[in-house]
Amino acid sequence: MPRAEKGTPKYLANKMKAKGLQKLRWYCQMCQKQCRDENGFKCHINTEAHQRQMLLFGQNTGSYTYQFSKDFFDSFMDILRRQFGTKRIKANKVYQQVIADKNHVHMNSTRWHTLTGFIQWLGKSGICIVDLIEDEWFITYIDRDPETLERQKKADKKKKMDKDDEERLLDFIDQQVERDKARKEIEADDEDNIKCSELIRENEEEKIKLDLKIFKKPAIPSLLPPKKIQKIDTSDTVSEKSYKSSSSSSSSISKLSERNKKSALDEIMEQEEQHKEKKNRKDYWLAEGIVVKIITKSLGTEYYKEKAVVKEVIDKYLAKVKLIETGEKFKLDQEHLETVIPKVDGRLRVLNGAYRDGIAILKSIETSKFSCTIEIEKGPFKGRIVSGVPYEDVSKIYEQS
Repeated sequence: MPRAEKGTPKYLANKMKAKGLQKLRWYCQMCQKQCRDENGFKCHINTEAHQRQMLLFGQNTGSYTYQFSKDFFDSFMDILRRQFGTKRIKANKVYQQVIADKNHVHMNSTRWHTLTGFIQWLGKSGICIVDLIEDEWFITYIDRDPETLERQKKADKKKKMDKDDEERLLDFIDQQVERDKARKEIEADDEDNIKCSELIRENEEEKIKLDLKIFKKPAIPSLLPPKKIQKIDTSDTVSEKSYKSSSSSSSSISKLSERNKKSALDEIMEQEEQHKEKKNRKDYWLAEGIVVKIITKSLGTEYYKEKAVVKEVIDKYLAKVKLIETGEKFKLDQEHLETVIPKVDGRLRVLNGAYRDGIAILKSIETSKFSCTIEIEKGPFKGRIVSGVPYEDVSKIYEQS
């Protein structure tokens, strides 16, 4: 059948059909020829040009397969790096961007026959972080460029410095506001207490007299009569009483000062805890050596609610876990795990908040408030009792029996 003439409706229809992505089974990678149906593909493979290309492929199969695989890998990684960076993304979404180009290298001509095989190869090679979540493959590109790493470090350092400066500025402003508020309250009290009045004299000719009572100091006799020498004991008792009263008053003053010191120390510790709570409160909580519970059914119902031990934490949000009963290993996101509370007097690890990464002992559990009371076991706050700690902030420490 002759080809449609240029400019005819049939010619335009054929051009529009050729623009889109067509069936992979009718594409020849060696000739880079796309056929629209089975009959066209059969006609193509019988042509002399295709036969010559296949002879070249047969003489050096490994070289052609390596080149096709390299081209596909370069195009895939270029799109992943440029469009998505180091974000976690579905692998199929990146693949759809690759095949959107009509002239892309088809996967059936590479060393990987399926997208799953290619994604698993990326994970084993250490090029990307690969996760299987609910039958969906997710990949995260690992950028190992020295310039990028150095730039990221500088950006993180600058962000931390800006944050610290901003916090110090906010604290300084709060202090100034409190001082100004206290000063205004004192001034208002003084204005209320002091009422000025005009001095008016009733009789201008009357003289002003000042009545000052002056008492003379009693004279101390130089010699005491011998009869009153025995009364010195009473004065001694009086002095002892005065001494005791003075000592008791001094002890009460010292106790009051100690209470003030303790209250000031408690205030300082509370401020320190609030600062640590704000600084150590993160959106990730995984830690090695803790016991967790699997809360996803994507692995199968037999693994649902099973307990496991965190063996390794990857990029803060991903954990390699090992089942306690069977010893099977999985790689799961923290969204599919939850913490485990030990028995009373059991050891646990604080995963979030002011006492993050600290070791503590469980003292009691408040089931109605979904919280517990713990006692810090190590560190500068050793022996401190902390109540109202949420379940998700602590988890049991795995101890082999």
